[in-house]
Amino acid sequence: MSSRFFVFLFLVGASLWPGCRDNTPPPPKDEAETPWFEVVTESAGIAFTYSSGHTTRYLMPEIVGGGAALADLDGDGWLDLYLVQGGRVNEQDNAPGNRLLRNQGNGTFQDITEGSGAGDTGYGMGVACGDVDNDGDTDLYVTNLGPDVLLINDGTGQFHDRTKTAGLGHSGWSTSATFLDHDRDGDLDLFVAGYLDWTEEGELTCHNDTGNLDYCSPQNYLAPTIDRFYRNDAGVFVDITKSSGIYRQPGTGLGVAPIDVNGDGWMDIFVANDGMPDALWKNQGDGTFRDEALLSGCALDHSGASKAGMGVAVADVDEDGDDDLLVCNLDRQSDSFFLNEGGAFRDATAAAGLSAVSRPFTRFGLGFSDFNLDGILDLFFANGRVTRRDQPTASDPFAEHNLLLQGHFSDRVAEKTLAFDSVKTADGTTSPTPFTSRAAAFGDIDNDGDVDILVVNRDGPARLYRNLASSSSGASRWIGFHLLNEQGSEALGAKVTATLAWNDPDFEERLIQRTARASSSYLASNDPRIHIGLESPGLAKNVQVTWSDGATESFGDLPSGTYHRLIRNEGL
Repeated sequence: MSSRFFVFLFLVGASLWPGCRDNTPPPPKDEAETPWFEVVTESAGIAFTYSSGHTTRYLMPEIVGGGAALADLDGDGWLDLYLVQGGRVNEQDNAPGNRLLRNQGNGTFQDITEGSGAGDTGYGMGVACGDVDNDGDTDLYVTNLGPDVLLINDGTGQFHDRTKTAGLGHSGWSTSATFLDHDRDGDLDLFVAGYLDWTEEGELTCHNDTGNLDYCSPQNYLAPTIDRFYRNDAGVFVDITKSSGIYRQPGTGLGVAPIDVNGDGWMDIFVANDGMPDALWKNQGDGTFRDEALLSGCALDHSGASKAGMGVAVADVDEDGDDDLLVCNLDRQSDSFFLNEGGAFRDATAAAGLSAVSRPFTRFGLGFSDFNLDGILDLFFANGRVTRRDQPTASDPFAEHNLLLQGHFSDRVAEKTLAFDSVKTADGTTSPTPFTSRAAAFGDIDNDGDVDILVVNRDGPARLYRNLASSSSGASRWIGFHLLNEQGSEALGAKVTATLAWNDPDFEERLIQRTARASSSYLASNDPRIHIGLESPGLAKNVQVTWSDGATESFGDLPSGTYHRLIRNEGL
């Protein structure tokens, strides 16, 4: 494909970079409602601020970091925190670097970075989690501006840099990454999104709509780059970017998520590109991939426009047995909500009520989850501008409020369609506070059966949102599945199918399917456990797991109110 084509795409997208907009949250419709979350950052012992390193020059990497992970890194059953740090652009040593916080199981976290080997000091972007050596514990892949880093877990929460021996360490500008078993051989391969072919020496001078110095649009650089793809061969990674076909389509990748689009058992890869058509790398089952986003209906929005894709959320929102996609974008642009209809996507943004409500904000991290345990998926956005507000409403000229939307099934169309409404408390807390938010990682940090949120803020404190649903009659109104392979590793890509049933005659049985997935949102890795809200105590009948190689195993009927560990070859 010619370079002239990419120049055209960038020029078309250049007008999408935002200017000065009023993006305060919409006013509440009624009186204040009971909060969904409380911010417990300080009481939990978390003291972390992502530093962009900005001084006087507006260097593009400063505006897009940083990332975070929620993962059980020491094997004690509690989600720990990994927070990716920035620093100063192009400095080799940005001490003190990334931070590792151990979950102490009592609502607090302890910073155990020193001596852990986890404190990478590159200019950090994001992180992906997965057991790359199949030894039963979770390893870390950190994406940087500059060489990425693979940190191997020795099983005790101690990490060792194995980047070079594993064949990794690409030195470009990486953003989101994901582990997946693309060839169904039982080990995790690695896909890494690249953003721009950028150097500080080549940085441009740009101005915003009011003529003031500001960050450039990515389209100003005309420098899309190639994503990287690595096959895992017994813990050593082979670069298959070229042989897989990934090299054919440069892009400006920010968000990444694995997704089996057509249910053929081979994991595909969706990439949200900033100002360019999004990519859907369809797995051909023979080690090669083709970008079929345009053919599948998810490269562009309903009007045929490329948007400034940032984060990606994946879920079977309409419960029809296949996963749907949500891509978030800049202010002045709505989200792109793509309903999967048997492997082809339909833009359902307007029908889901997401056009107007998302447009005032610049969204990065996001995720679907049943936060209030009513049996219907909700939606959370982490928001923050990429150009300065010249008359800011806060001391941070990029700051915006985060946004929580409550899901409900719409009656406006014949088929079962999920729609969303703003909650009255903006972000679900009693006192929404604007920050420049980037990564949002989702997981049950206190094992109480509801999903909490960790948000990383540029040049502001990270915030931990503790979900209050389980403390308000939430007991047993949920069920969870923790899928593990024979070695005790997270079985990423495995799928649970079950029929949800209740004793209450007012509830009809529902067939559901969920996939164990860690990578989605933006620069983030999430709790890989599958969480399902039920509204009322119930039962999961005929629970079956389809493992990543296609093998199926039955686990019988399982009660609500707990996380069930489903280990391969240890069925009931």
